[in-house]
Amino acid sequence: MIKPSSRIPRFFEKNIEERLQIIKNFSALRSEDLAVLKQALVQGDAHLYARMIENVISVMPVPLGIATNFRINNKDYLIPMATEEPSVVAGASYAAKLARVSGGFTTTSSASIMIGLIQLVGIRDIPDAINTIEKHEAELIEYAHAKDPVLILKGGGVKSFSYHVYNTDRGTMLVVYIHVDVQDAMGANIVNTFAEVIASRIITLVHARSCLRIVSNLAMQRMSSAQAVWQKKDLGQDVIDGILDALALARVDAYRCVTHNKGIMNGIDAVAVATGNDFRALEAGAHGYAAQDGSYKPLSRYYQHENGDLVGELMLPLAVGIVGGVTKTNPIACLSLKILGVKTACELAGIIVAVGLAQNFAALRALVTEGIQQGHMKLHSKNIAIQAGVSSLLVDDVAHAMILENNISVGRASELSLMLNKGEK
Repeated sequence: MIKPSSRIPRFFEKNIEERLQIIKNFSALRSEDLAVLKQALVQGDAHLYARMIENVISVMPVPLGIATNFRINNKDYLIPMATEEPSVVAGASYAAKLARVSGGFTTTSSASIMIGLIQLVGIRDIPDAINTIEKHEAELIEYAHAKDPVLILKGGGVKSFSYHVYNTDRGTMLVVYIHVDVQDAMGANIVNTFAEVIASRIITLVHARSCLRIVSNLAMQRMSSAQAVWQKKDLGQDVIDGILDALALARVDAYRCVTHNKGIMNGIDAVAVATGNDFRALEAGAHGYAAQDGSYKPLSRYYQHENGDLVGELMLPLAVGIVGGVTKTNPIACLSLKILGVKTACELAGIIVAVGLAQNFAALRALVTEGIQQGHMKLHSKNIAIQAGVSSLLVDDVAHAMILENNISVGRASELSLMLNKGEK
């Protein structure tokens, strides 16, 4: 049988029902498979999703949970987290509970400055080009600001330029960096717009060719930090020593360090997704920051205070927003922001970095005590039962039985399901 072609002219113009029929024929889906895809759309807003991305056929639901116990800068929060990974919400909540005894989390966030870059090539005299651009900076900024007067009225806009010359295997290049205060937006769209507008003027001033004109996700002027204290009496010296030993390994072993930082991003990404922020941009910025000195390092650090308590700290670039994009078009993102009650992007960044630190602490504590799998697999037991095909009526019973036996696997779930169906004990 000849496989159908993936070359489908004007696919983007077809409605969802037409696309589903094409997918059904291409992938040999059954009618009940299409019903699952359709049901997911019925539960949401098909027209809204179709405006978000191209070629929509359905949605991919992600559980939305609430992390409790958080006290950040002397204010209590319930924190929405969207993730499919068990133990993330529970771990963050438990870490926040332990930190709460010492006052919770203290966070700081810098101004919302994003960086856009304009790549210029083919310049004969780079020092002269820089001098020319510098003379026209005010004019260039004014030209860019005409594209978003609302941002300017709120105090945002291009604040400064900086320059760097690179010698590459494609020749010498000049990069003009624009530093933009994006206020309470994530800012990628407006920075990209400003970069393109400014580049169009620069190339006429210096007779160059402009290649890239785009935002950078390494938001080094948009840093957020969090600190928390976990008391020795709650942890014990053995746990504290274990966490410090684990951190020491992450500092010298890239294999461990990547997973260490991934644990941080488990928390950060979950809040970003819940609030409609770009978790991919946050991931890129975080890992770029972790490698800024030429070697990949842990984003967090821990040390023991002179009184014996464990102090945890986390700092990384966090470009998040509470206006624009999905934060306003996705109703769940809007409600998540409403639950948080945040007033500024800086406040949201502070919450997110606190969750990242909490998640990192929770993972490290689990790793150096019972091991990550015991707690993780207990929470994962229901997923395992579902994976084994256990009926929804028996999922809870099968999961509970596997936890009691300390034998959580697809095979055991199937066996227990058969036993329960037969009325066996």
